[in-house]
Amino acid sequence: MTTETPNAKRSAVVFPKNQKFLAQLGENIKLARLRRHYTQTLISERTGLSRITIRKIEAGDSKVSLGHYVAVLAVLGLVEDLAKVASDDQLGRKLQDIELMGKQK
Repeated sequence: MTTETPNAKRSAVVFPKNQKFLAQLGENIKLARLRRHYTQTLISERTGLSRITIRKIEAGDSKVSLGHYVAVLAVLGLVEDLAKVASDDQLGRKLQDIELMGKQK
């Protein structure tokens, strides 16, 4: 039995190694914004997110929802990049090939 209330928000556990990847994503988003000469205020206006949330995204905050990251990437014209994540699943293909080779015997 949990003691969690129905409206309590849960946050993902992000280990330090993975937090580095989020920090890199945030930095990449910030650099993309700066290259376009967009301000955080402009991103905020176009996404409907607060400037505080924009700052959190640029810091790689794991408590910000993926949907908010997507909204910012869309304004930057980079949302299609998310479709590339795990598109080349080398480990999955190797595991599948091993399984297929075992069935041939």
